[in-house]
Amino acid sequence: MKKNMIRIFLGCLMITALMSCGNKGRTVVAEAEMNVVPLPVEYTFSEGEFTMTPSTVIYDASTTDLPDMDKVIKACQRYSKDWFGKELATKKGNGDSKGIVLLADVAIPQEGYHLTVTKDQVVIAGSTARGLFYGLQTLRQLVPADCYGATDIAKIMLPAASIKDEPKFEYRCGLLDAARHFMTVDEVKSFIDILALHKGNTFHFHITDDQGWRIEIKKYPELTQIGSQRKETVIGHNTPEYDGTPYGGFYTQDEIKEIVAYAADNFVNVIPELDLPGHMQAALATYPRLGCRGADYPYEVRTKWGVSKEVLCAGNDEIYEFLENVLTEMMELFPYKYFHIGGDECPKDEWKECPKCQARIKAEGLKDEFELQTFVMDTIEKFLNAHGREIIGWEEIVQGGVSKTAIIMHWRYDDMANIAMENGNRMIMCPLSHCYLDYFQSPDSIKQPGYGHYIPIDTAYSFDPYKGLTDDQKKQIWGVQSNAWTEYACNMDEVTYMFLPRYAALSEVAWTYDKRDFADFCRRMASLRKLYDYYGWNYGSRQIFGEDETLDYTPVKR
Repeated sequence: MKKNMIRIFLGCLMITALMSCGNKGRTVVAEAEMNVVPLPVEYTFSEGEFTMTPSTVIYDASTTDLPDMDKVIKACQRYSKDWFGKELATKKGNGDSKGIVLLADVAIPQEGYHLTVTKDQVVIAGSTARGLFYGLQTLRQLVPADCYGATDIAKIMLPAASIKDEPKFEYRCGLLDAARHFMTVDEVKSFIDILALHKGNTFHFHITDDQGWRIEIKKYPELTQIGSQRKETVIGHNTPEYDGTPYGGFYTQDEIKEIVAYAADNFVNVIPELDLPGHMQAALATYPRLGCRGADYPYEVRTKWGVSKEVLCAGNDEIYEFLENVLTEMMELFPYKYFHIGGDECPKDEWKECPKCQARIKAEGLKDEFELQTFVMDTIEKFLNAHGREIIGWEEIVQGGVSKTAIIMHWRYDDMANIAMENGNRMIMCPLSHCYLDYFQSPDSIKQPGYGHYIPIDTAYSFDPYKGLTDDQKKQIWGVQSNAWTEYACNMDEVTYMFLPRYAALSEVAWTYDKRDFADFCRRMASLRKLYDYYGWNYGSRQIFGEDETLDYTPVKR
């Protein structure tokens, strides 16, 4: 009898435990307010809600077999693991399925999406997988940030809503400079993650410069043996002091392929930059014969910042062979049709004194050294065009004349931007007045790994890519770019600290443009910053949130 009582008691305990397990978990209710950055173009909330649980199914209802649909499904599963600690199941389905439904709709613009929440479904519709992916980014932010990383979520209640959204600008880019300070493959992937969350579609990968050559070229192995290593680095903003510590790092071709594939999984195109004919001192340190001073000159990988007078010798036939060989290998690694070839900050001092350069000017019937640079750029553009590529260059490439097919990146000089505009070139807007996110974000410059002038977040948010343009000229603006240069940001924590949340502000410029409201943006950032915290991205918090900065940063002399 006693044993039976014990069995009954234990049985009751087990039933109670099972019942409590079945009821375990919190219900999180999302508020019926738009907390998404960048702000969707059109949205409404209504009565009712959809209940999402770990048992919710993701349905692929794209009956047209959209290319890259598998990437959208996998992304949705990754995000659901952030919410529930497990990936949601997937099935083929139709528009009537109950759950998260990914639907093809050819009537929606290419990068646009429609997101509808009812009591039975979350439907994301798009004409392309890319559009569906952007719908997922909105869903990520509609889910309350408190769900991310929690282990006890049983239900997420999403308010009924209707969102119709598409970007204002086709090109929405972030630049990461891995030449001045090298970033690991995982850090580059993290930067791509930041772009994807904010609906960026392009990654400008700056990987060669005076201070380091960061990409393996099999035909020229010395580029990474010599050109990727500098003997030391200047302390601060070109003070007389150096750290005395060798610095280096580069990406193997397999690592480049890994980065490009990761970007593709996040619907981000990668544009590499081979900066020429200036910003080439690391290459000259490797192959001195490519410079105007000849093979015996002791070029070194540059150890300080700023502009070097050491540039490729435009009168030397070998530089064209060298550049074409390098580009041939790089084109195998970077499949996107656009290629950045620099063209900025190329002093002409050495060309004026170089017999080979002067002979080239005479032989080609050129007017001056500016037209000599145009000769270099045109030669490389024709080579890339012959391989199905189009070039992008910084605005200085217009100084000696430029082809109408080149895309011009406006960063500093209004007169050069005007020349490009008059020439009919497509343009990318990233002026240092608003888009250089290595520039100081608050007045206490000593506490930041930046330099230059002060760009508070409201200044970044106020950027108008169309300012002063006619309706016809506006058609030439391809898009907006945010730049993370790394002369003074030595690691990814420092990069993201300067980049965020100002990149969020510029992402809204590029996506939403004429529906911006800075006060509402600040309100929405209170939610988005929690995702920054979850993903471990450092960010500046003083301007919007009024908090002390948390960067573990040792001030340097400036």
